[in-house]
Amino acid sequence: MANRGYDVVVDVDAEGDLGHTDLQEDLEFHSSNFSPPNSRSKHAPTTSLPFTNPQPTQSQSSKRFLWSLSFYAQYFDVDTAEVLRRCAATLYPRTPFLDILDGNPDLYGPFWIATTVIFILFLAGTISKYLTIHTGHRFQYDFRLLSGAAGLIYGYTGLVPVGLWGVLKWFGSEGASLLECWALYGYANLIWIPVALISWSEVNVLNWVFVAIGFAVSAVFLVRNLWPVVSVADAKTSRGLVVAVVLLHAGLAIAIKILFFA
Repeated sequence: MANRGYDVVVDVDAEGDLGHTDLQEDLEFHSSNFSPPNSRSKHAPTTSLPFTNPQPTQSQSSKRFLWSLSFYAQYFDVDTAEVLRRCAATLYPRTPFLDILDGNPDLYGPFWIATTVIFILFLAGTISKYLTIHTGHRFQYDFRLLSGAAGLIYGYTGLVPVGLWGVLKWFGSEGASLLECWALYGYANLIWIPVALISWSEVNVLNWVFVAIGFAVSAVFLVRNLWPVVSVADAKTSRGLVVAVVLLHAGLAIAIKILFFA
C-alpha cells in the first residue's frame, strides 16, 4: 500500500498480541509523507576541482603568432617520404599536383630544392668557368656566382608566386592558396638540379639544349597545374596569365644559361 501513498497502522495490545485484531476495524490508513530515495533532487557533480587549473581551449592552444617558431613550423610539418613522393610526382606528373598536396602544402621541400639548385648552379658554373679559362694563372673562385644564384632562385621562387596569387585573388579565383603557389613553383625547380649537373660542358649548343629541356619540363608542369586555377577567369585573361607564366619562366631559364653556363 505504501506505493499508493499510504501508511499501514496496526493496533496491537500491550503484550504485542495480534490475536483479536480485526482487520476491518483495527486497520487505519493515514496519508504518507514517505518519499523514495530516488525521487530526491540530484546535483550533477562538478567536473573540475577548485584548485585545478582549467585546460586551455582549442582556440587558445592553436593560436600562433608571426614571431613564434611554431607559426613557421606548421609549414614544415612533412616527412621525408612525403617530400620524395611529391618530387616523384613533379618529374613524372600523372596526377594534378594540387591533388598530390591534398590541402597540405609544405615549404620544406621547396626550400631545400631551391637551396640545392643554388649550390649546384654555383658548382657547375665554377666548373664551366674553369674549363673556359685557358691561362697559366691560378684559378680563383667567383663567389658572385653564389650570391647571384641565391638572388635569382630565391627571388623567382618567392616573389613570382606572390604576384600570381595576387592576380588570381583579383579575378576571384580561390583554386590555389599562396602556400600552394609557393609549393608549386618550389617543386618545379627540381628539374634544374639534373640540368645544372650536365650543362657545364664546353659545347655551348649542348648546354642550350639541356637548359631548353629543363625549361620545357618545368613550364609544362606549371601550366598543367595552373590552368584549372586560372581558367575561372574569362578566356582572354586566362590565356594572358598562362603566357605571362611561360614568359617569366623562360626568363629564368635564359638567366640560368647566361649567368652560369655562358
